[in-house]
Amino acid sequence: MTAAIHTSSEAKVREEICVTGASLYERGYTVGSAGNISARLDDGWLITPTDACLGRLDPAEIAKVDLDGNAVSGGKPSKTLALHRGVYERNREARGIVHTHSTHLVALTLAGVWSDADVLPPITPYYVMKVGHVPLIRYRRPGDPQVAQQIASLADGVRGVLLERLGPVVWERSVSQASYVIEELEETARLWLMTNPRPAPLDDTALEELRTVFGARW
Repeated sequence: MTAAIHTSSEAKVREEICVTGASLYERGYTVGSAGNISARLDDGWLITPTDACLGRLDPAEIAKVDLDGNAVSGGKPSKTLALHRGVYERNREARGIVHTHSTHLVALTLAGVWSDADVLPPITPYYVMKVGHVPLIRYRRPGDPQVAQQIASLADGVRGVLLERLGPVVWERSVSQASYVIEELEETARLWLMTNPRPAPLDDTALEELRTVFGARW
């Protein structure tokens, strides 16, 4: 592909993707070439290249795709491009998506989630406030178009989903904000898996207070 000239705003988003990817990789949220990150632009999308290591991203090699889905510059777009586009088309506020293979969240799907509608119970106030409901998407191979359709249908009602055996997909108003949600989600899964007996969820009174005071979506 020919070299592209990036606007200052696009260059900042490219850098944000690289910084976020490196931070998640260094802390073990993803390994090898697993996971992907994307961002919405006014004239299309940016997405990490297929089989790229999130810890070693090059801003210039991040793939750019136009509004019609055509590759414009950078590397070959991730095979999950259809999934990301479906979320952006359904949720107009989403401007960043992060998918990792976070250890405790994948382990949660192997051990058994709390329920298909809520993979984890509301055991901490910050989980309720920062994450909210996270449904389980039953296993299909990576890149399966049915998974993309299923996630898109949920995109305007939740901040993310958990793919069985594959990890979380989270969308927010920026790439950084999406990564913060994943961090809170992963930490809650770690707490849930390490406690025995399992802690009781916050009661209805506590949840109502979080909704009233902080606008929590639960």
